[in-house]
Amino acid sequence: MPEETNKRAQLDRYAQAFNASQILKQLSGAISFSQAGDRAFLRIDPIQPGFRGGMGGTAAVNGGLLAAVFDFVIGITAALEDPTRRSATMQLNMTFERPVEGDWFSAESWIDRGGKSTLFSSAVIKDQRGEVCSRASGMVRLSNLSWPKDWQTDAP
Repeated sequence: MPEETNKRAQLDRYAQAFNASQILKQLSGAISFSQAGDRAFLRIDPIQPGFRGGMGGTAAVNGGLLAAVFDFVIGITAALEDPTRRSATMQLNMTFERPVEGDWFSAESWIDRGGKSTLFSSAVIKDQRGEVCSRASGMVRLSNLSWPKDWQTDAP
């Protein structure tokens, strides 16, 4: 039980640190993790006009932004395995099934299977109605490098 409590605290700190990052602030995004620690979430709220296809306005969300979101949420699945280690997305496959419209959208990711340093993960992007609009799968490499000590919950 103490290990689970420590991992939960590490996931919360991981989310807090990333939510304070410049990239998530610019995206109007926030990450969180399921209580069980087996899913990662990113919510973009609100969708900025410049994130929309074409010239912005009321069009659907630009596919380039969706690709960046998939890269991010596939990459953070490494935290589900070990929130103290850095990671990088090594491969990403995406399908766009329907336009992402509305005022906000969310992404959800999870690990399909993994080894000591490589994870195979999947993700979906859902519109504000909860309908799946896009799917992705990818490979993530867990680094031997840790996040800085002051970034982790177990820092002295």
